[in-house]
Amino acid sequence: MTKSGLIEEVAKRTPHISKKDTEVVVNTIFDAMIEALRSGDRIEIRGFGSFQVKIREARDGRNPKTGESVHISAKRTPFFKVGKELKEMVDGVPATEPETEVDGGTSEESAIG
Repeated sequence: MTKSGLIEEVAKRTPHISKKDTEVVVNTIFDAMIEALRSGDRIEIRGFGSFQVKIREARDGRNPKTGESVHISAKRTPFFKVGKELKEMVDGVPATEPETEVDGGTSEESAIG
């Protein structure tokens, strides 16, 4: 599901709210989550999961194309940990092939962005 698909689904389930207002609400939620993560806060949605920023330490890597050694700087990476209830609800559904997104990621990735 894409962001626009999420907006469509929420709009369908809340017919008393216009699609434009639904889009504003969804964008506001995402903006608030981004601001919280930028500030170093942890976001916990009970039964669903939690979002937090993990620090990836600086390390030496290798350019796979040239084999040249390169330094990779430390960075902050958003991370999602699935909640127990969500995991159990999803586990009750028969497994299917993960869908590939446009950017080449899959729906099963736990790191965001």
